Amino acid sequence: MQQADLRPGDTVAIVAPSGPPSATLLRQGVARLEGLGLKVVVGAHVLDRQELDYLAGADADRAADLQSAWCDPAVKAVFCCRGGYGAGRLLDLLDWDAMRAAGPKVLLGSSDITALHNAFAIELGVSTLHGPMPACELLGGENGPEPRTWASLQAALSGAQESVRGDRVLVPGRAEGELSGGNLSLLASMCGTRWQPSFEGRLAFLEDVGEEPYRIDRMLTQLLQAGAFDGVRGIALGSWVECGDPYPVLRDRLAPLGVPVLAGLPAGHGSPQMSLWLGRLGVIDTESCSLSGPDRDGEQAT
Repeated sequence: MQQADLRPGDTVAIVAPSGPPSATLLRQGVARLEGLGLKVVVGAHVLDRQELDYLAGADADRAADLQSAWCDPAVKAVFCCRGGYGAGRLLDLLDWDAMRAAGPKVLLGSSDITALHNAFAIELGVSTLHGPMPACELLGGENGPEPRTWASLQAALSGAQESVRGDRVLVPGRAEGELSGGNLSLLASMCGTRWQPSFEGRLAFLEDVGEEPYRIDRMLTQLLQAGAFDGVRGIALGSWVECGDPYPVLRDRLAPLGVPVLAGLPAGHGSPQMSLWLGRLGVIDTESCSLSGPDRDGEQAT
């Protein structure tokens, strides 16, 4: 996939495609990014509110901010300020032809932003960055960014990805392929749409928050029955915050696929939150209990 990396002096646009951000966290997150030498501009509607208070303003306005930022030739990256809910509502409102013509840029976000990661991969053919967002505690918190999260993000923005270590192996082995995925709930919600996920020939990355094991079972079953895991090469499992003990169901549903399954990666929700490039080469190695990605020159990191 096409990719674009950031350098000091580049312009970053912050948009709110999902839930409404805290103005305080957003201000502090912007200051942290400016401390990296980035020029930060904030979308016109980022602090909007409407009757549906779980959305950061009207769908049309959130979509307009996202599209305007992506199509602005001065903008090198678009950072989503937080997750929540609502990104999937924008997918029918975006002019994909215009965004395709704008060329590759960096899209940063996680959680609900999985809807954009998946759609951008399908529509635009760009790699995107699954990582922490500026109006969240890990970057915009009063006491400064969480150190490991911040270091991982800086490495990723410069084009590299640190090797991320898990804490358990569900199925041993080694697998290589383009990394794809994100939040399990969002991926399941896209089944049956134009943006249905497919992990064929890829490594699947999955994580979630606040889901009981039976709901994880239901969503995995939906993806399995939809064929999303057909041809998958390996599976990397991130954090499962407030999900009880998810590992029995993860093993039950995923081990029969017969591919390596690495678990316990500090990516997704929780702290720290390591950054992962989606749409770029990754390697699962259960012997070292790690997921590694390309270095700055595109070679495999060790």
